[in-house]
Amino acid sequence: MITKELITPKSIVVVGGSDDVHKPGGATLKNLLNTHYSGELYVVNPKCDTAQGVKSYRDIELLPSVDCAILAIPAKMCLSTVETLCNKKACKAIIILSAGFKEDSKEGAEWERKITEVCNSTNTALIGPNCVGVMTHHYIGAFIQPVPKINPLGATLISGSGATIVFILEAAMQLGLHFSQVFSVGNCAQIGVEDALEYMDENYVHGKSSPVIMLYIESMNNPAKLARHARSLIAKGAKIAAIKAGYSEAGSRAASSHTGALASPDKAVSALFRKTGIIRCYSRNELVTVAAAMMCPEPKGRKVGIVTHAGGPAVMQTDILSSNGIEIPRLSGPKAEELLKKLYIGSSTANPIDFLATGTAEQLGYILDACENDFDVDAITIIFGNPGLTTVYDVYDLINEKIKTSSKPIYPVLPSVVNAHDEIQAFHDKGGISFPDEVALGSAIVKIMNRPRPIEDSTLPPVDKKMIREVIESNGNGYLAPDQVQLLLDAAGINRSREYVVSELGDALEAAKEIKYPVVMKVVGPIHKSDVGGVSLNITDDTTLSSEFYRMMRIKDATGVLLQPMLSGTEVFVGAKREEKFGHLILCGLGGIYVEALHDINYSLSPVSKIEADEMIHGLRAIKLLEGVRGKEGVNLVLFNEVIRRVSALCAAAPEIYEMDINPLLGNSKSITAVDARIRIEKADAAK
Repeated sequence: MITKELITPKSIVVVGGSDDVHKPGGATLKNLLNTHYSGELYVVNPKCDTAQGVKSYRDIELLPSVDCAILAIPAKMCLSTVETLCNKKACKAIIILSAGFKEDSKEGAEWERKITEVCNSTNTALIGPNCVGVMTHHYIGAFIQPVPKINPLGATLISGSGATIVFILEAAMQLGLHFSQVFSVGNCAQIGVEDALEYMDENYVHGKSSPVIMLYIESMNNPAKLARHARSLIAKGAKIAAIKAGYSEAGSRAASSHTGALASPDKAVSALFRKTGIIRCYSRNELVTVAAAMMCPEPKGRKVGIVTHAGGPAVMQTDILSSNGIEIPRLSGPKAEELLKKLYIGSSTANPIDFLATGTAEQLGYILDACENDFDVDAITIIFGNPGLTTVYDVYDLINEKIKTSSKPIYPVLPSVVNAHDEIQAFHDKGGISFPDEVALGSAIVKIMNRPRPIEDSTLPPVDKKMIREVIESNGNGYLAPDQVQLLLDAAGINRSREYVVSELGDALEAAKEIKYPVVMKVVGPIHKSDVGGVSLNITDDTTLSSEFYRMMRIKDATGVLLQPMLSGTEVFVGAKREEKFGHLILCGLGGIYVEALHDINYSLSPVSKIEADEMIHGLRAIKLLEGVRGKEGVNLVLFNEVIRRVSALCAAAPEIYEMDINPLLGNSKSITAVDARIRIEKADAAK
């Protein structure tokens, strides 16, 4: 719970504050004083009567009532201090900078648990422990440097790592980015990233609240909550970029299906971000570049005009934009010719608009006016450095003014961080945001223009929930028998081929008469049938069937043989994998042996909407093959879409499904049929 006392405290005590600014308590006190905190400020320190000129109480019992307390004392002393603050001093916000809690020992974990209980029972906000503090536009309750410029309409940063906050702020300040709020949630004993996002959602007012939110996440405790509030914030007009650290699969989990091998917790994170409209970043520099670019107005289209006095950077930026679907339209006609007359000989207005290294502020003004009024572009980038021969204050002042008056976003690349250091600093001091690298900016623009829009409509097709529950509840953990899989596919409305499971040759021959040759034979028992020679195709007579039956029954772990009609079509697959806390990840791709060989898959979190399923299918590299090429019949993509959503609906009705493969599905222009399927259920943690 985030209280008003955490955001706008009228009084603050630094417990452990001192004259030593090289310690967290002293550094926090210094930041509060240097940033002119306007409320009542106190210190509790048994060794002094004043600290940095602020009255210090030697005993916390002597402290008057206080809104917010910042603790920079040994971990073992924090519990009793919190009890006094919450129960006797009416404190409603606690920030614990101290380390030594659950990240350190069992004893520390117990202190943390009890502190959280005290705060919860008294409706007190708790940030930390093991954090660097909180910054809002009312106070700087943190011990770190640098302190960014605080602006109510700046960006908000929420991070699970204190040290990472320092590095992100350093990178952001180099771009001129201001901040409205910074939350270091530390151990997330009470308030985590999701809770801070919830607070922002509940208090968001477009045009008055922080327009850009930056997240650094190490552990996602409540993905559904994060998704709900991120989607809501984005719908209200906010923009969110996030790093989710720990995406590599070091120490792989055992997976017994194709889907289990291809799915991962990180794919679930990416799917959640796509579903909610969060832009995913993978480095601090990428995060701050995307956030800084999102502070600019939203481009109304996908056409970019590049203005430069240096050809090479413009070419590199053109490459990154155009190779990712952003248009760099050629500019021509009378207006372009008119502009060219105002530039030095050798300039070009084709786009990139190159007005040479000798170009002036006046000429840049003509170019920007033309981009604003005459040319069909939706956004403008400016690349303007300094070879060191003169200053460029006039150019950067002009850019700053044009940014404020242009209806189109203008992104300035000011690469001369040494030669034009003072001019760039002056540009930032006047509120400007700039970028040192044209390709990094181009990548950020790509992410912004290509970012997913939140998906709202996730209505699933109807399924027979009663039958699904009967099957799940009548079976234990592990892979279901083929007849049980058939029941679930039927209950989900997924078309499947007729099949028979037999353990005697006579029954196999009778099944073949029912199905009619040619038939397919598959061993029952081993999980990976192809790997053990357990699949035979195009069986056309009794003799071959008999020979193959005896061969398959000798395969290790074989319990029977499954017979199906021999069908034709393009092999595709649909699968599902339950990911802890996220729910089910639904996957699709080419089927058969190509699933793992080509790794041409796409995925989304359940529930999967028609739009998401369509994006999954059309995002496959093999989409041309599925559509049909060179006279080869394609797959009915409408039916493929429906199967994806029916698998999603089946998982919604049966959260106990842990892994599921329908592979292959044989598709043609008229039908799509499940030929083989495996479903594994695990009930112990299905509800987690």
